[in-house]
Amino acid sequence: MKKILLLALSLSTMGFAAQAQAVKPANAQTKVAGPQIQFEEMKFDFGSIKQGDIVDHTFKFKNVGTQPLVISNIGVSCGCTTPDWTKEPVMPGKTGTVTAKFNSAGKMGMQNKVLTIESNSAAGNAMVSLVGEVKDATSADASMATPAAVSPSEMDAKDAKQKTKVSDSKIKMKKKAS
Repeated sequence: MKKILLLALSLSTMGFAAQAQAVKPANAQTKVAGPQIQFEEMKFDFGSIKQGDIVDHTFKFKNVGTQPLVISNIGVSCGCTTPDWTKEPVMPGKTGTVTAKFNSAGKMGMQNKVLTIESNSAAGNAMVSLVGEVKDATSADASMATPAAVSPSEMDAKDAKQKTKVSDSKIKMKKKAS
């Protein structure tokens, strides 16, 4: 009986010891065997720009692996985005850069330009992106008109057009008596 109790106690003690070793602190960083790319930011929001503006942004990365990291190519989602990157091997613990230049000529609306970084990283390809909105350069100035800048004769012309449209329609409106 004592042997069975002693055996059960030793097995439970070993189980708790194994579980305690498996738990690592949240801030513990494990080294990956081989090269490993880690970007400071995965997405850059350039906000709103006018059509024709050029956005130039540099993404910084660190090799958190154990061997030199080599970027072999960067694929882009559009010919309007031109990449450049650190060409020499990035040693473990060292940093490198990926620069993206986005030319908004001929682009309108919300943009999401993705760069696919092809390297010898143990995790495979990485992706970063430029996001933002491209607005029409000509309409941005025209929309700045304030109601005070419109002359009374222009207001009368607008009202006349609206009245004509309403009277030409077959919709009848009834007014409630108050």
